[in-house]
Amino acid sequence: MKTIEQDIRKIPQEIIDGMKCPKDFICYTSGFRNICRAMDIGLASFVACLAANPMECRFAIDFGGLFFCQCSLRIYICKELKR
Repeated sequence: MKTIEQDIRKIPQEIIDGMKCPKDFICYTSGFRNICRAMDIGLASFVACLAANPMECRFAIDFGGLFFCQCSLRIYICKELKR
């Protein structure tokens, strides 16, 4: 029988399998301890990027001075794991 912890680890691995990350998925490999700042603002495909230097991230997009993260893994962590 699967545990919730196994499910939590399986979904990010499925997301990782479909993408490339210049930071080698440090958010996942650190056990979600080393993650950039982000906030769920209710958009399905994005979270607000609260990083100090968002332009340094290839997943950050600028929309009129507001930055959004389009990293699928970071979105999952923010929305589903509330981190």
